[in-house]
Amino acid sequence: MKLLKDIIYGIRIIEIKGNTNIAVENIAFDSREINNLSLFIALKGVSQDGHNFISQAQNSGACAIICEILPEILSDEITYIKVLDSSKSLGIVASNFFNNPSEKLKLVGITGTNGKTTCATLLYDLYRLMGYKTGLISTVHIKILHKTIPSTHTTPNAIRINELLSQMVKEGCSHVFMEVSSHALDQNRVSGLSFDIGVYTNISRDHMDYHPTLNDYIGAKKKLFSSLKNDAVAIVNFDDPYGEEMVRDIIAKPFSYGLKGDFDFKGKIVENNISGLSVEIDGFEMTSRLIGEFNAYNLLVVFAVAKSLGEEALTVLTIISNLKAPDGRFEYIVSPRNITAVIDYAHTPDALENVLKTLVSLKSDKEKILTVFGCGGDRDKGKRPLMGEISSVYSDRVIVTSDNPRSEKPSEIIKEIISGIPKSKSSKVLTVQERKQAIKVACELAESGDVILIAGKGHEKYQIIGDEKLYFDDLETTIEIFKQIQQ
Repeated sequence: MKLLKDIIYGIRIIEIKGNTNIAVENIAFDSREINNLSLFIALKGVSQDGHNFISQAQNSGACAIICEILPEILSDEITYIKVLDSSKSLGIVASNFFNNPSEKLKLVGITGTNGKTTCATLLYDLYRLMGYKTGLISTVHIKILHKTIPSTHTTPNAIRINELLSQMVKEGCSHVFMEVSSHALDQNRVSGLSFDIGVYTNISRDHMDYHPTLNDYIGAKKKLFSSLKNDAVAIVNFDDPYGEEMVRDIIAKPFSYGLKGDFDFKGKIVENNISGLSVEIDGFEMTSRLIGEFNAYNLLVVFAVAKSLGEEALTVLTIISNLKAPDGRFEYIVSPRNITAVIDYAHTPDALENVLKTLVSLKSDKEKILTVFGCGGDRDKGKRPLMGEISSVYSDRVIVTSDNPRSEKPSEIIKEIISGIPKSKSSKVLTVQERKQAIKVACELAESGDVILIAGKGHEKYQIIGDEKLYFDDLETTIEIFKQIQQ
């Protein structure tokens, strides 16, 4: 239980109607979660406006309401707080309610189109192995020390984030590594958090179903760095064309990293093959089980963050050389017939191109690449033809299939993917709508030495078809098919 006046400290208040010296036991932005002594925050969301549910919150026992527009009829028993921005207020309120847990941790936020999960997970594993009590908030997992909690969003809502951080503080965590999505930044889900380090990986096309323009997408990412305090650090990929924009006019201390220039943290690929990478980082050479140029960038991020947090270079490099990638990130298996299947989350044009370029660089002239992928329904339609074209350029065979079609017809999504494939390359393309069958076709077509890329779902263990969420695991399915073909 906390006093309302303490919970609302730091938010931009326009007007208060009522008493702020009252007790609050619960905060919520969903009116269905309101009970006696609850504070309801009315948010203007993407599909719903919380202001339409103020009366429901009042009837359920709310003792206070935060809103941008006051209701026409006010209750004498409820305190109303009119604010400029409810979503920003929610983050600050949530932080105050849980005793500002981010201020008691070394909190590292990682944003960018690709690499967030790998960087956050590698950092979690590194610090755990260095003996720190560590937390992770990522697309794949939420971890508090060794306890794993299922993840439903790349970045949870503001209340859930602070609840998790509060649990981490209680468990004695000192460091927390967190993915920060563009949705979360745009919706102010991380408002009120105190980041010690902000990391920028890259920007390529993604979430154009949500962000009106690329500039809006870039602007959302930049909000992480604009929010950093003057004693914080910004670690930014200066090989990326938008890297310098991320740190323009910020008050935090900026550090650059990359593989192609003389940056604060610089790397160089010495060797890259199917067994891993050899990379020179700041004059030290290390080997890693991770594969591809994109992972060289991820390793550089991990090193830069650890060094910025005061860790010793050789200790860091020694430990990260033995780390493996997160589930569904360039995860590969080899069949008894010597066919390699790579499972990867690549679901954007840039990510798909990065993985395919890596595979092309690793294979011999006689070996073929077979790519199985689809695109999610009810999401950015503009990337579908782009991914179709990319798959046809770098693959010897392409099998277009379903991903998570959601409410769309799988056949229509496939048609839009196919529209981007040049006619000159259409002969290498097959369409197999059912995903398991598509993987089976690829396994049957592949010969010894070939590589099958199964892209788009990675760690996900489901398919969303219509309103149903059905169990489906790319890795598990591929292993099963490999066994069937061997028999």
